[in-house]
Order: sequence, then C-alpha cells, then structure tokens
Amino acid sequence: MQNGILYIHTKNIRKLLAETAFKIYNKKPKNLIAVTGTNGKSSVADFYYQILRLNNKKVASIGTLGVKSKSINLNLSNTTIDPITLAQILSRLKSQKIDNVIMEASSHGLKQNRLDGLKFNSGIFTNLSQDHLDYHKNLKNYLNAKLYLFKNLIHKKGNVITDQLIPEFKNIKKITINKKLNLYSLNDKKNDLEVISHNYKGDSQSLRIKLNNKTRDINLNLIGKIQLKNVLMSIIAAKHSNISLDKIINIISKLKPVEGRFEKIGKIKNQSNVILDYAHTPDALKTCLLNLREQFPNKKITVLFGCGGNRDQNKRAKMGKIADLYSDQIYLTDDNPRSEQPSKIRKDIKKGIKKQKVLEFTSRARAISKAIDNLNSSEILLVAGKGHETVQEIGKKKIFFSIYLSFKFETNF
Repeated sequence: MQNGILYIHTKNIRKLLAETAFKIYNKKPKNLIAVTGTNGKSSVADFYYQILRLNNKKVASIGTLGVKSKSINLNLSNTTIDPITLAQILSRLKSQKIDNVIMEASSHGLKQNRLDGLKFNSGIFTNLSQDHLDYHKNLKNYLNAKLYLFKNLIHKKGNVITDQLIPEFKNIKKITINKKLNLYSLNDKKNDLEVISHNYKGDSQSLRIKLNNKTRDINLNLIGKIQLKNVLMSIIAAKHSNISLDKIINIISKLKPVEGRFEKIGKIKNQSNVILDYAHTPDALKTCLLNLREQFPNKKITVLFGCGGNRDQNKRAKMGKIADLYSDQIYLTDDNPRSEQPSKIRKDIKKGIKKQKVLEFTSRARAISKAIDNLNSSEILLVAGKGHETVQEIGKKKIFFSIYLSFKFETNF
C-alpha cells in the first residue's frame, strides 16, 4: 500500500493476469481438455466435439475454428485467446451447463501464460515440427513452450494422451512420471482399443479394430491416413469423458471432415477432386501430399500454395522442395503476405524447387480458378495453406477471401 493505493508486485504480469481472471470468473466447466502440437490440433478438437455431440453430450470446443457449441458460436482472433476473454467464455459455457470443453493450446498462448490458472483433466500432444521459429527462435524453445502444458497445467492424476512413435514421447513420458500423471498413447493396451488393419475405399477408409477383445469393422468417411491418428486421440479423450468405447465406436462412421482440414470441397464433372487443407508448415504439407499419394496412388496431384509474410522465413524453401518432390504440378501464389513483398516470398519458396516448372500467380483467386480449369479426368488439386480462413492479409488490409464462397463447386462443375 502506497499513498492509499494497493500495488501488486510481480515478475510475470501475464501470468498474474491469467490467474486473476480465472479466479474472478471462477465458474468453469468440470472437464477441461487441452490439445497442443504443431499440426492436428483443430482436427483432434473437432473430432472430440463431434463424438460427444453425436452421443448427446453437452460439449464445446475453443480454438482456431472459434468457439463451437450447440448454442454459442463465436469467431476468435487467435488460437488461444487472451485470459480475460477466455475466462468469460468458459463462465458462459458453464452457465449453459456445458461441462466438457476441449481447447487448442498454442505455443504462443502457453509461452505467454494465457492458460495459467486453469487445470486440465487431460492434455493431448499431437506432434512437433518446424513452425513459429520467428517467435521461438529454435525448436528447443518451441518444444518447451508446448511442454509447459504438461509440466504445469494438468490436474494431479490427470491424463496425458500422445503418440509413442514421435521423438518427443520420451520427454512427455518423463514429465508424466515426475508429475504422477496417467499416460495414454496410441496403440497402448490400456486403451482397450487396437487397430488391426487399415484399407482405403475411394474417398473413405475401412478399419478393423479390436475393442475390449472383440473385433469390429468400421468405416471412416475421411480422406488422409493422418486422420486416423487424430480420430484415435479424440477417442481416447472421449473415453476419459465418461463415454463408453462401444458408444464412441458406434458413431465413428458419422464423423465429418473438419473445416479446411483434408476437406473435399468439390468434385468436378470429369471426376477430379479439389481438396482444401490448412497445411502451412513443411511437415504438414509433406504429410498431406504423401497421404494423398498413398490413398490415390495412380492419380496426378497438383498442389497450390504460398507462405505467410512476417513469419518463419526459413521454412519457405523447405516447403518448395516438398512440393517439388511429392506433387506432379505446382501453382505458386500468395498466402497472407502481410507487410512483406509477395514476390519476395514466392522467390524464397522457389529456391527449393529444382525440377518442376512453376505456374505463378499474384492473385490467389486467379490461381485457384486456373488450377481447376486445367484439371484433367480423375486428377486431384490440393489447395494448401489457408484452410478455413475467410480473409487474406495483404499489407495492412484484411481482404475478404473464401474458397467456399468464391467457388461454388457442384458435381457438374
């Protein structure tokens, strides 16, 4: 107290702000789940949301796709929003008697303590690859930002869900042992769920699974083998939300593609497909192209993409190289150039392209239109980078752009 004014001294004002916000808005859903990782966060969150909705459970998701619930739907400016707004939203969801909430935890949000003051029943780690190095500077810092969730924000005896095949598994396992958390990984016998076989059936996938020692055949109406991993993580999270595995498995065939994530948005009259994906990192683009190549082995694959401005410049040539290696045709255009010169961004990407001739367009809409016009029978066009986004950031302007509204795809396009 000084001159009648109360001062609070802290070394970390962001952390204090978050903790204070969640104490003021102290009514929160009981079952909070956080999902972090470079790629797959939105898909895992949305599949979990769908699983609970299809089982008539009250649920909400918060992240890149906004706030989704039966009665509350909002767009958000960031994947992990500021703690005051988040606290208000959680309080509002609780007032709607929603006790199951899954939220994406970005590395920026974790590093800036936006989630401090919350305790999660379960935490999910999808993977780690190059992204946001303009902010974190190196992969070690980036990983540590992600691991903050498991070191500090999971309830005692809470659950950690991950993939034992990723390099970061040993780091996560060590944290779970030290913090006495329950660790569940894909293909872990503790899950009572095992994938025995996997096959493709056109645009869908067929699975044979072992569920509590019983064999079941199910259909997954999703493109891309990576979706299997995302769905399995969602299943494990749903199981720890008091839903039986039998009830979960019964609705898996009803899962729909997540907006802008391996989403088939058009089928042209010559049987060509247009697929939209948020892939904006080297690993995500590679996974996307390899998954399409595996599921559609005899089809020509065209990729259309760009890179964001004022972001990690080191990944641009890497993404160019990946497109060069794993696609049959490249359309290079602008993503969100922001304040960078778009031509300079495209030039950086082209440094990684050595064998293919690149078709380059300054207008994203023009590039997409031309790529569609040039599709031949049964070919595939992957439009990568912006996914569900409805604006394009050029200079200081945010210009409306949505592939959904710009092109109305019909079977007889």
